[in-house]
Amino acid sequence: MPRRPRSSSSSSTAPRNRTPQPVRVRRRTFGDVVKAFLAFVVLAGLVVGVPLALASQAGWPLPGGAPSLDWLQREIDVHTFLNILTVIVWFAWAQFTACVLVEVKAAVSGVGVPGHVPGAGASQVLARQLVAALLLVGATAASLTPGLSQLGQNLEGNQKPAVAAAQQTPGLFAPQQEQATAVAANALAAQASQAAAHAPHADGAAATREGATKYYRIQPPEGRHHDSLWEIADRHLGDGRRYKEIYELNKDRVQPDGSRLSEASLIRPGWIMEMPGDARGGDLVEMPDATPNVSERVQGQIQDYAKSGSGAHAHERHAADREAQGGGHTADVSVPHQRPAPTPAPAATPQAHDTATPAASDSAFGLPEALLTAPLLAAGLLGALGRRRRQALWQSALAGVGGRRGMEPATPEGDAQDAQDALLVGADPDGVRRLDRSLRALAAALAGESRALPVVYAAWLSGNGDLHLQLAQPAGKPPAPWQLGQDQTFWMLARADADSVEDTDTAAPYPGLVSLGTMDDSRLLLNLESVPGIVSLAGATEDRAAVFASVAAELATNGWSDRMTITLVGFGDDLTPLAPNRLRHLNGVEDLFETMEAETRQRRGALGAAGHDSVLTGRTGPARHTRWAPHLVLLAAQPSDEEALRLAELAADASRLGIGYLVGTEGSELPGAAWEMEITDEGRLLAPLLGLELDAQTLPAAQRQSVVDLFTAADPHSGPDGTPPHTPPFLVDVTEQGRPAVYARLVGSYEIIGLDAPEDDRSEQLHEALALLLLHREGVHPRVLASALWPRGVTEDVRDALIERLRAWLGADPDGTPRLGTDATGRLTLARTVVSDLDVLRSLYHEATQGRGVDNRAVRGRLLTDALVLVRGPLLADRPEGRYRWLTHEIVDAQLPLLVSDTGLALSEFHLEKGRAEKAIEALNAALRTAPTDERLWHELLRATHATEDEARLRALAADLTTRSGARGLPPRTEALLDELLPTWRGGAAAG
Repeated sequence: MPRRPRSSSSSSTAPRNRTPQPVRVRRRTFGDVVKAFLAFVVLAGLVVGVPLALASQAGWPLPGGAPSLDWLQREIDVHTFLNILTVIVWFAWAQFTACVLVEVKAAVSGVGVPGHVPGAGASQVLARQLVAALLLVGATAASLTPGLSQLGQNLEGNQKPAVAAAQQTPGLFAPQQEQATAVAANALAAQASQAAAHAPHADGAAATREGATKYYRIQPPEGRHHDSLWEIADRHLGDGRRYKEIYELNKDRVQPDGSRLSEASLIRPGWIMEMPGDARGGDLVEMPDATPNVSERVQGQIQDYAKSGSGAHAHERHAADREAQGGGHTADVSVPHQRPAPTPAPAATPQAHDTATPAASDSAFGLPEALLTAPLLAAGLLGALGRRRRQALWQSALAGVGGRRGMEPATPEGDAQDAQDALLVGADPDGVRRLDRSLRALAAALAGESRALPVVYAAWLSGNGDLHLQLAQPAGKPPAPWQLGQDQTFWMLARADADSVEDTDTAAPYPGLVSLGTMDDSRLLLNLESVPGIVSLAGATEDRAAVFASVAAELATNGWSDRMTITLVGFGDDLTPLAPNRLRHLNGVEDLFETMEAETRQRRGALGAAGHDSVLTGRTGPARHTRWAPHLVLLAAQPSDEEALRLAELAADASRLGIGYLVGTEGSELPGAAWEMEITDEGRLLAPLLGLELDAQTLPAAQRQSVVDLFTAADPHSGPDGTPPHTPPFLVDVTEQGRPAVYARLVGSYEIIGLDAPEDDRSEQLHEALALLLLHREGVHPRVLASALWPRGVTEDVRDALIERLRAWLGADPDGTPRLGTDATGRLTLARTVVSDLDVLRSLYHEATQGRGVDNRAVRGRLLTDALVLVRGPLLADRPEGRYRWLTHEIVDAQLPLLVSDTGLALSEFHLEKGRAEKAIEALNAALRTAPTDERLWHELLRATHATEDEARLRALAADLTTRSGARGLPPRTEALLDELLPTWRGGAAAG
């Protein structure tokens, strides 16, 4: 965006860059002039000199007549060979000349990235450099495209990509208007600019002059600048944040074109805005009753508009005027209303993900709001944490030999437990899946139509679940079910259509999207890899760090990307456990330059060799297998001016290469930055020229550490002495004296013994709540319980009523202690007299392998046999459709098969010690019914079958294993074991 000087009177938290100022252009040096002269000489020589030399020395390339058959049969001599070379040189000259024309057009117009000349490659790069050097000293140098600003000139002097607060949207490049709309808007604006009449106002005290009410006519776009309420308030009221007063004066009033200004609509050229009484400016007009230079039609439009505000909105206008006179500004400034206009959803359309309504009493529970209010970030972190825990379980199981079994992940405590609960409450995994499917389906549809992916600057997720993509420039009609939004630069997918989109096997088209915050009920995701240069973030160090941590964590764990590299410079080495394959850390800026200069060259070369304009071309069509993963750089500490300019040169062509840069600054402007943002002490993210004022998404230091602790605790070697914990978090008395009061069977079909059946209308919810509590003996936060039972949200009174019903249903122990209690942190806990078969299964295995069964063989065999008998099928096998969706966040689906496998292996070993191979086979087959993919069970089954000395039986088992493995083949360790036990198995498998 063009750089705007800061006002000397602005505070550190005030929005910056509000008043349009002339672009600062540095003085051109003698070296620039020499470079331009040399570029001119080279261009003249190549474009004009080469064809003149060829024409004079080798002749005109076109033949004088049609070639005959004799010519084709003639022997190729030196003269013929030279003629062929001459034709090749003519073709090369024509291609280079086309490149020069394309680059000159793009540089002079300043719109978009230069078009790609087929097969040009290095020729177009040379043409781009020469044209840039030539224009460096010209008046058009300030409007060079981002692709031309990489050529070594000082970027601070060049005009950055023009980014204005667009009238159609809260920002990120004002979209181009259709030609017909622009022509009509220009005509209306020309008439309105001549209006100078006046009319009495309903409240004379509200006007600067008695009886004068002022109006403003929305102006048509000029180049890349579009009117917005913020800019209008900044020009005529002295503070862009007073846009709300203008909105309140004009909302819902009928405009001349029949539309209305509403909370989700846009301002359009030709619309009329009544202004507060203290508005100033030459382009304001009063009621034009006696203005000779205004047409009667325009006078009538303004008069009709004035009458439309005399009734229902009079009190709003007066309140705004009084506030304007008093010099005060609203403290609860909301967002500009120029944002994507969502299509009203039918009444039956499901609403966006929500959580239980927080109440004042919930504040005592201490769940971090930063995670509660970041649904996409929370979903990514929760999914990555689950994968890490499952991976740790399997690593522990496969690496264990003999006694190394029964690994139990550590239960989070303290701040880590609060962070986990906040992730469970705040996560919106359905929203992540919907976003991912929608974007991939769009890429597949465009590839099917042989169309390139459009450049997307941002995505907006509205409160009703609609998805809006904000394009850099119009890209035609989107493929169904996508549709055009409020103008040609918005593509919109309704929630109902997104729910019906199917999974597609295509690359993620926009993996660089990351959440920045919310405007009212809409969430903004900025596409970092598409920004034409550096994005700077100003503000206090702590506030900036919170934004950077949020961006890094979401990029590292999001569900709408495939592969990605995220380079953290000077911060974030502690974040590596979140995604070791994505995150990397560099100590300083010099290391960054060394790394990114090499990668920038490599990507340019790869794109040129593949014939792609940008990485977006490589993500669709025949070449999509290359993926072209993005590389995003986060530099939290402010670089020096020299480093910033060097970085800006490096980033000039980054958007085409799939590289993005987010750089922090202490508060002063960052030289060479394309887009500028600021995080305030109040957690507001401001970018006035982008039209943005967001509630920022952050990850403060305390929550960041808690999240990191969750991931490090999932390490299989995270025990106190470097070994994983072995003891389950909850053990029960497995003797006859330990008979529970309430016994729930969860492994298999869900049954409850010891309680009467609850009321029919509450039965399913009560059963589900009890199952959640049984799987979390450490306690369940009430808000976690509410979000599990009501994923779309519920009020506090409904939640509390269910908890009381559950408490009444469970009853109390003989000593009067309620079986459903509350611990010191406010979490719901079950009494030890309420037990599940999963608790018993864990306790039996632990007692057999680490308790009484260690020194008593008979006890060990009995305990292991009893444990295996408890396994009646998968967890909650008959759960109702649509319920228990919270199980997707749990790792019990991985723990249960491993626990059953460990039990079966231990019992098999118990029987094989006494030579009872058939009993061992029986135990292993029982375990395989629950854990059919556990390679350890198959290995022990092969050994037990070999112990029967029945070769035919072993050969049949080998053939069965080969059939099960399919085209993938047997795992190497299984093949090695078969080679040892049955050397001839390969011949039998081939014959089968």
